[in-house]
Amino acid sequence: MKFQSLTKKHIQLLKDILSPERVSSGQSNLDLHSIDQSHHPPSRPDAVLWPINAQEVSDILAFASQENIPVTAWGSGSSLEGNPIPVFKGLVLDFTYMNRILQIREKDFQADVEPGVIYQRLNTRLKHTGLFFAPDPGAHATIGGIIANNAGGIRSVRYGSARQNVLQIKVVLANGEQITAGSRSLKTSSGYDLLDLFVGSEGTLGLITEATVRLRGLPERSVAAIVSFPSVKMAAKAVFDIIRSGLEPAALELMDTNCIRLINREDSIGINESPSLFIEFYGVAKAQLEQEMDMVREISRHAGTNGFVSGIGDRDRNALLKARYELGEKIRRSHPGRTHIVLDVAVPISSFPKTVSFAKQESSVTDIPFYIFGHAGSGNLHLVLMGKTDDPTEWAAIDRINESIVEMAIRQGGTATGEHGVGIGKKKFMFTEHGTGLKWMHNIKKLLDPQGILNPGKIFPLSK
Repeated sequence: MKFQSLTKKHIQLLKDILSPERVSSGQSNLDLHSIDQSHHPPSRPDAVLWPINAQEVSDILAFASQENIPVTAWGSGSSLEGNPIPVFKGLVLDFTYMNRILQIREKDFQADVEPGVIYQRLNTRLKHTGLFFAPDPGAHATIGGIIANNAGGIRSVRYGSARQNVLQIKVVLANGEQITAGSRSLKTSSGYDLLDLFVGSEGTLGLITEATVRLRGLPERSVAAIVSFPSVKMAAKAVFDIIRSGLEPAALELMDTNCIRLINREDSIGINESPSLFIEFYGVAKAQLEQEMDMVREISRHAGTNGFVSGIGDRDRNALLKARYELGEKIRRSHPGRTHIVLDVAVPISSFPKTVSFAKQESSVTDIPFYIFGHAGSGNLHLVLMGKTDDPTEWAAIDRINESIVEMAIRQGGTATGEHGVGIGKKKFMFTEHGTGLKWMHNIKKLLDPQGILNPGKIFPLSK
């Protein structure tokens, strides 16, 4: 791909579109927008822009299209696959200032938000209404980033990912045209589903400037348990048994021994140090929740549990959830001099035990530290491998492990990425997963972004 290099004249024209204080080519701002939380190498943009409304986004994209300058959207930089790294330089649009909660419609269970709203802030605002926005990928993810990557999080087993929690979006296309996709109705059979086309597209088809998100009722009661097993394979098999039983947990998380040991060391929680499931149920009646937990206890007993702790109080539950959300940061902090790669495969639930066992087997071949965890109830497995930063031998081994696990997941009818997106790191698996369907994705990309200026170098193997 060949793009126009940004000139001083371009910078001045952009300052006329926005205002001088919201256009920067300063080194510190370029560095801050050159890398996310992935292991992929940094790439600095030529300039960073901070729009404050949809019209400014439209004007910027119309200008970039005319001048053939690449544009990459930026939320909070918390992505794990290089999704917002501007690999072809150009412009980064930072949506920090488009962070307004525009309207909350309690009676419709909906909220209108701008893309820069951090999802925890929305939920704080919603507390007094008894409602909440369900996707919870952790970090300080923005709602725009959650939608762009179709992120999910711990509660995805009950509420789904972003795609199940977004009703309507306003999007600016590569040429500056503004469109609306979806509707505020929970059901529609009207025309093609443009909404789902943009959700998960990682800013390669258009930039979201507003979203109507679906809200859920805060549960009146909850009950949680930690269930331990002698092996990670047995824990994964119990996940399948729980889902097959017809139970509908609000959270069903898997953590291997390495994860539990790290959490105990850093947070002094005192969990049995063996592969464990964190299970949570929501409900109205105490008796119903007790019955569901009794069923989990019986299923776990048949699956070979070596530890079952239920009736966890709010304080311990919140401490464990906090530790789980911060697990990625704990892992990175515990291995100075090493860099992480995060696998994010998802498979049909019947294949989850086999996939977890295979991941453990492949990772155990080397001395590279690894951690297995994930949103087990959704069949979504995360594997973190910590390679020595400047050791090509270790990284060659990591690449082999990564490829073998992803290819195994795809053979099971799964996907290379359950919620982190394709970004840079998963491009090489796209043809294996999608076959000739990838050509039609590329045709859609060319239709909506004929010059390829929107987040180039992502998703498609031939983009770079």
